[in-house]
Amino acid sequence: MKRMVQAWDAVPRGERVELPPDPRALQGLGRNHLLHTALADLVDNAIDAGATDVLIRFVRQGGLLRGLYVVDNGCGMSPATIDTAMTVGGRREYGATDLGHFGLGLQSASFSQARVLTVMSRADGEAAVGRRLRLDGGFHADVVPSLFVDKELRRAWNLPTSGARTVVRWDEVTRFPATDDPERVEEFITDTQQKIRNHLGLVFHRLLTAHRISIALDVEDVGIGVAPPMDVHPVNPFGYRSTGASGYPVGLEAVHGSTPVRFHCHIWPGRSTSESFRLTHGGERQQGLYFYRHDRLLQAGGDWAGVATVSRRLQLARVVVDIDDAMAPMFLMNPEKSMVTVSPEFTALAEAAVAGDGTTFEDYLKAAEDAFHRSNKRERKRRKMVPPGRGFSPELRSAIASEVPFTHPNDQKIEVRWARFESDAFFEVDRDRRVLWLNKSYRKALLGGRRGSVNDTPVLKTLLYLLTEEVFQGERLGPKDKDNLELWQEILTAAARSER
Repeated sequence: MKRMVQAWDAVPRGERVELPPDPRALQGLGRNHLLHTALADLVDNAIDAGATDVLIRFVRQGGLLRGLYVVDNGCGMSPATIDTAMTVGGRREYGATDLGHFGLGLQSASFSQARVLTVMSRADGEAAVGRRLRLDGGFHADVVPSLFVDKELRRAWNLPTSGARTVVRWDEVTRFPATDDPERVEEFITDTQQKIRNHLGLVFHRLLTAHRISIALDVEDVGIGVAPPMDVHPVNPFGYRSTGASGYPVGLEAVHGSTPVRFHCHIWPGRSTSESFRLTHGGERQQGLYFYRHDRLLQAGGDWAGVATVSRRLQLARVVVDIDDAMAPMFLMNPEKSMVTVSPEFTALAEAAVAGDGTTFEDYLKAAEDAFHRSNKRERKRRKMVPPGRGFSPELRSAIASEVPFTHPNDQKIEVRWARFESDAFFEVDRDRRVLWLNKSYRKALLGGRRGSVNDTPVLKTLLYLLTEEVFQGERLGPKDKDNLELWQEILTAAARSER
């Protein structure tokens, strides 16, 4: 019996209705952003605007952190340009080397961290212009009076060239601590700035090395002044001095249609405490594929896209893949520009890639495993130490942890803190509280004009930690420990007097 097939009719159309997005949609922007990834997105915009210098400034008033600025000396914006920039999903014409992609970066990055976004700018031959968006204000922007915009642009931003052309300001920053306790605020600023510098140094390391962009951070205390800026230095994930295996790095290549896809395969010489090796996540997540687009790092390892499995044995292996427009269909970049998803074709290309001497991806992975085993054999067993705590930055604690085993993780950590002494002694050991106290009267001299913080003088604190850590172990101090403490006290106090 013959079956009847129903016709596939086209859907008829009537009148059109406008369906604008609900203003609450703004609150869903940038949910996967962290502060350092959000700031990287704003630096992208500055680079696309031709900036050579970017400043990130934290603003503190009355002890509280009040806001944040991102300032650049790019080409600035006209009234028409700024309206497009402040439109959610507003798409401009992207150049061949632009880092922007989705038209959501400014709003997504800003509203992931703050409830109020203000952008102020001036282009050549144009009046100063400003717009403000509130997270709870829907899709309507406030026009910022030009006198205020001009005042903000003319502030002492200390940009080396051209002055400020665009100022992005965040108010009501949701991830700032809601306290005016100076020690807690200082600790937040110190740790946060270090994370930002590490991340931006990694993401933009090629551009920083080529001097195409300079990035600095500072802190302004309203009514007091601005602290000296701290520069962002490149963190090159391939910045080793000598290779971990003979013949490497090596370039493998496969062809997709008429498009060559290249894999630059590196092997680190061994596990290291350098920022270039540890990066921002540590552990085994440094290995894998490093995707770049227009010299901007999109993904810093952590995945092998099916070619291999993340493994302790492969932690010295890193591969560079530069994405160009011809290869773009094989990749999907997330809006935060921190992760790349690849197509099945890419995985097949990696497996088929080969070097001129016949080296394959499988050969490379085997060489990386061999290098890891050789590195392990060189390591010696070391005495367990009490871990460092307050007074050491997270990066420094991680570096120490990568070199020495620690005692029980629940043990109280050794803190190094400054305090006022009645005597001129350089340090005091508080075994009960596990604190190594340093005499605050020497602090200014040891800082040498630099700004003090919870994690300041890292070299001094680390040397003292390595010197005294053993006296914090055991039930009581033995005669040898007491003699050592007397010796260290006499010599270090004399040295500290000389510094002062």
